[in-house]
Amino acid sequence: MQPTDEAPRREKPPLSHWALPIAVAVLFCTTAVSLAFLARERRQAKDLTAANQALSTSLGQVQQQLQSLTARLNTPPNPAETTAPPAPAQAQTPAPIERPHPMVRPHVAKPHRPAPADPRWKMMQDQLSDQEKAIASTREEVAKARQDLEGQLTSTHDELSGSIARTHDELVALEKRGERTYFEFQLDRSKQFQRVGPVGLSLRKVDTKHRSFNLALMVEDQELQKKSVNLYEPVWITVSDRPQPVELVVNEIHKDQIKGYLSEPKYKKSELASTSAPERPKLQPAQQQ
Repeated sequence: MQPTDEAPRREKPPLSHWALPIAVAVLFCTTAVSLAFLARERRQAKDLTAANQALSTSLGQVQQQLQSLTARLNTPPNPAETTAPPAPAQAQTPAPIERPHPMVRPHVAKPHRPAPADPRWKMMQDQLSDQEKAIASTREEVAKARQDLEGQLTSTHDELSGSIARTHDELVALEKRGERTYFEFQLDRSKQFQRVGPVGLSLRKVDTKHRSFNLALMVEDQELQKKSVNLYEPVWITVSDRPQPVELVVNEIHKDQIKGYLSEPKYKKSELASTSAPERPKLQPAQQQ
C-alpha cells in the first residue's frame, strides 16, 4: 500500500458550543436596550418636573403682580403727600459737579418690564366669565318661570275667589243667589270651640303684622289645625254629608280677634237623594172579570 499525503480532516464542533455565546450576546443587547430606555424615561421625567416647576413659578409671579396692581388701584392717594407744599430750599454752596471719566459710561437703569402673562390664566378667566354668564341666564329663566307660576296661581285664586265676600254687603249679595247657606261669626282667642254651622272653630293665634292667624277646627269629632291662614284666604272643609266642601273666609283681623263667615251647600246629600228619587206609583191589582 502507498502512503497517502492528505492531511487528516478536522471535525466540526457541535452546535451546543455556540449556544452559550449567542445567549450571552442576546442578554447583553437586551440589557443595554433596557438601560438606554430607562435612562431616557428618567431624563424625560426630570425635564417634565423642571417644566412644571418653572410654570408654577411663572404663575405665582403673575398672581403676585396682579395682587400688587389691585392693591395699588384700591389704595387712595394720601392727601398730605399731594397737598403739602415743598420745603424751602436752603442756600447751600453748590457742590462741584463730578464729571464721569470719558472711558466710563454712566449706569442707566433699565425700565422694568412685566413678565409676560400666562395664556392659561386668561383661559381660566374666560371660563369663569362663561360660568357667570350661564348662572345669570339660569337665574333669569328661574325668575321668569316663577313669575309665570305666580301669574297662574293669581288667576286661579281670582277664579276661586269670585264667590268670596269681603264685606257684609257682598255677603248679602251672595246670600241672594240662594246657592249656599252663610253663617257670620266673630272669634276671640280661646282654646274653647265655638259652633259655626256644621263645624267648631277655635282661634289660637293672631298675627296682625302679617295679617294671618292660626285656627283649630272640630269637624265630625276630629280636630284639625290650620296655621298661617291669610286674610281673605278661603279654607275648604270636607264634610261627609255635604255635596260640596264647606268654605270658611276671614275678612277682618284684629288683635286677638277675627271676623268672617262660613258657607255650606244649601242641601245635604241625604236631602238631594230623597228629592232626586221620584216615588213610583203603586200598582193596583187587576180586576177579575
